[in-house]
Amino acid sequence: MMPAEYDITGKVVFISGAGRGIGKGIAQVLAECGADIALNALTPKYVNGTAAEIAKASGRKVVPVIADVTRPADAQRAIDSVIATFGRIDVLVNALGDSIRKPLVTLPGNADNTGVSDDELKFIMDINLTEALLCTRAVGPHMLARGSGKVINIASWTAHQGGRDLVLYTTAKTALAGFTRAQALEWAPYGVRVNCIAPGIFPDVVTSGEERVKQTTERAKQAVPLKRPGQLREVGLLALYLASDASDYMTGQTILLDGGMGL
Repeated sequence: MMPAEYDITGKVVFISGAGRGIGKGIAQVLAECGADIALNALTPKYVNGTAAEIAKASGRKVVPVIADVTRPADAQRAIDSVIATFGRIDVLVNALGDSIRKPLVTLPGNADNTGVSDDELKFIMDINLTEALLCTRAVGPHMLARGSGKVINIASWTAHQGGRDLVLYTTAKTALAGFTRAQALEWAPYGVRVNCIAPGIFPDVVTSGEERVKQTTERAKQAVPLKRPGQLREVGLLALYLASDASDYMTGQTILLDGGMGL
């Protein structure tokens, strides 16, 4: 029998970047455990099918929310629409993210790998950091007025260690971990907890394709102390803890979920 503190039946969860990848993995577990879910994505390409799939498997209410949450007005509209539909938001999961492998500037002797452009810089910072700031700001008055709520940010193991050709991604995810600490302190007196998960290697066949997943799996066998990549469901299981009452005495933490890569 599951301890009562882990019961999230009836909680309402908003997840950004949830059409595929880690966001989808989190949505599947939380819906399975009784939550109703709002899945956000930029386009309906993946998220509509994902919402229908999870709703059928879990029996919970799962709705897609199409919005560019890197834009202030869209982020506010998305949050407001979910509150209008469900009556509240108990848990916000900022799972949107992406990376590009490029140096900040073109390195000597490596002219084929040019430095990042202005557009690439803005895109990576927006999708990995700005989105979390905007969605958290949008939901903040609602959670603070209720005196309860959980915010779960999805960073990366690179926030702990860094990565070659990942300067922008590392910068954004490190800032996200810092945002987690600061926001947790600001909202702790009002009953709102803010925590962060920093995943390691979690390949997704929908995002990367079967061949890339095979390559990533082989790389993980060499790079990860536990000799394998993570499974998307495993991020969802940690998110379940952070979304539930079981984590009520935890706030401001960034938890590495990386098979030992950060050791």
